[in-house]
Amino acid sequence: MKAILIFDHLNDVLFVKCNKKFASHILKLARMQGLLDDDKVFTDLDNSIPSPNIIMQLFSPIVTSQHVMASQFVNSYTSMKFQDGANMIFDEYIGYTFMYIAAKDVELMRHTLGVCVSIVQHVCGPDIAILKTNWQKMCLVSSLLDAWFNLRNCEQSVLTEAVEQLSVNAEVASSVLKVLHDACDKLKNSQPEFSNLHLLLLVGSKFLSLYSSKNVHDLYASDILLMILLCWVVNKKRKQNQSESNDDCCDDILLPESSVLKNDETKLNFGAKLATPTSEDITDLFRGSRESSVNEGLSSLTDDDLYSQSFLLGCQHNYTANAVHIFELSDSINLITIVEATNLSISSGLCDSFHYLNLINNLQFQRDIDEMKPAFDNLDIAIKKVLEGIKKNRSNVGNDVDMCQKRLQIKWDFVRKKYSDLLRSRDPEVVLQIEANTSGFVETLKELLRLTCFDKNFLKQGIDVLTTVGRLVRQKLNDFSDFLKNIIACVTFYFVCLLNIMRFSTRTSLTINKYLEEFPGLVHFIYIDRNTHRLVAPTLDFTSTETLALTMKKIWNMVEQSRMHLQEGHLSVMCNFNKKLKFTLRNTLFYAKGCSPPKCKVYLNYVMKNFPVPGILCGDYYRKLTETCFPKVSPSKVRIYELYCVHLGLTTSTCVLEHSRRLAATIWEVTGVPNNLADIF
Repeated sequence: MKAILIFDHLNDVLFVKCNKKFASHILKLARMQGLLDDDKVFTDLDNSIPSPNIIMQLFSPIVTSQHVMASQFVNSYTSMKFQDGANMIFDEYIGYTFMYIAAKDVELMRHTLGVCVSIVQHVCGPDIAILKTNWQKMCLVSSLLDAWFNLRNCEQSVLTEAVEQLSVNAEVASSVLKVLHDACDKLKNSQPEFSNLHLLLLVGSKFLSLYSSKNVHDLYASDILLMILLCWVVNKKRKQNQSESNDDCCDDILLPESSVLKNDETKLNFGAKLATPTSEDITDLFRGSRESSVNEGLSSLTDDDLYSQSFLLGCQHNYTANAVHIFELSDSINLITIVEATNLSISSGLCDSFHYLNLINNLQFQRDIDEMKPAFDNLDIAIKKVLEGIKKNRSNVGNDVDMCQKRLQIKWDFVRKKYSDLLRSRDPEVVLQIEANTSGFVETLKELLRLTCFDKNFLKQGIDVLTTVGRLVRQKLNDFSDFLKNIIACVTFYFVCLLNIMRFSTRTSLTINKYLEEFPGLVHFIYIDRNTHRLVAPTLDFTSTETLALTMKKIWNMVEQSRMHLQEGHLSVMCNFNKKLKFTLRNTLFYAKGCSPPKCKVYLNYVMKNFPVPGILCGDYYRKLTETCFPKVSPSKVRIYELYCVHLGLTTSTCVLEHSRRLAATIWEVTGVPNNLADIF
């Protein structure tokens, strides 16, 4: 039995992703409690779908209890365990309750639910209620969760939540970067709205290259991981389209369903399926460019699809609204164009407004007027930030946005006056007036969010140019596509510098057998620079039954066990799996300008109980760790590195520690301490 549910503050069901066993169980409970209509008989419970109203009635007591515990006692539930062994995990985001029910490990479920919250934030922003009425976004959230479930079980980068860069020789790297540079210039010159953009090239789940325009905001490592998940979804949809099959390999049920909003096209494609340009358009766009003649073979390219979707990228208080366009260059090779839809003041200001408004509502419910003043001041700053951002972007603002921000200004002036009266007089009657006008103010905020950060018209701008540039990039990278595909097919990881240091051929793949001579007893290692979240590790050969049966299971178990120890405050761990294997984990923290680790005076075991799950998808755990351990030191001056090692059980502890030191020193010599100029992000 498995289900992920999202409820609003009224206990209404916004999103349900469940399997048939959960749906059947809900119908059985509903029949036992008399919630089903007498004239409605479910003869086949295994193939029936419960109504969202039934789910709401069954879960209202526990959801209401969760709201009361969170608002009144600031001590909400984290998990519950049932008699049959199933667990129920809770999470919350700006007043919305997230729930995950499954018979799995509690820590894994908590991590899964945290990833779900993060995905919903990126797809919907603070307007989570849109999931109830927008089937397209509901399918996208479900598909991204499926992508995370699948890739987490086979990709080390998704498992450890780090970006694995595909290392190629300098000639290929410079050629790819030049192609992206030229493509960026053509997009900016052809479409004025594309002034701030990123061009990202992914090979499977590995990062190959990135080119960003001058004034665009930086991409976070978590954003790149989200793009990897999105490419997995797009590739899956393309394969379904090519096979003319609408059947999803996942049997999960999505609720609530709406026959008005759901149709075959939106159910099949979560993003816009965009038009293709004519040969005349291509000629006009690239007139005078020697490399722009793509008329040859154009007929074979006209069946391509450009998949587009709006996202909020970034992190808390720094969200940026973006239009993401994915163009397939070759099998498993995708060109991702990320265009900023509006300025940072508007997007981050709107997200902050919802955040502080929810905080004020909780304090208002608790009648804690004293703590309301700083939250109200922050809300006022966020609203001013939004309005000023619209004024600065006046040239790109339409009439709808202009009228909406004027309505927002009027409603906010009234609400702000009432809050000022409440803080001054503490009159309960003022609270009633605020509650009566808050709903209209929130709806105007949501409308402004949709018109600016999730503008459908902006998503459609320049689609012909994007498709044309994508084809041009495909043509220029045609010589390298076979080479990159061979890397995926052979499961080969080219890490030239490291192999030179280890005295191997520069064209030899980094596999287990290659470093047994240098590090006897070492089976596998994963090295991660947690400041850039860049991963270095040998690629696992999933075609080998021995790898699947032994090494892979142990590595995945190693990462899970290490996270549990890390949450307990243990930065260095050595543990025996059994008599055959043992693993070590070392989290090294030190100043960038020095060689000795700084002294942490914080008792981590107590502080880390309030930390998120280790990783970056649910929030940058390692940055929070740095800020907590060294509050008076700038996070940029503290470096964090992770090194996982798996050794044979016969290897002595002294040898294991020596291998860890030598391996870390070898990688540091290659990648540089701190950042190497070769680091792209």
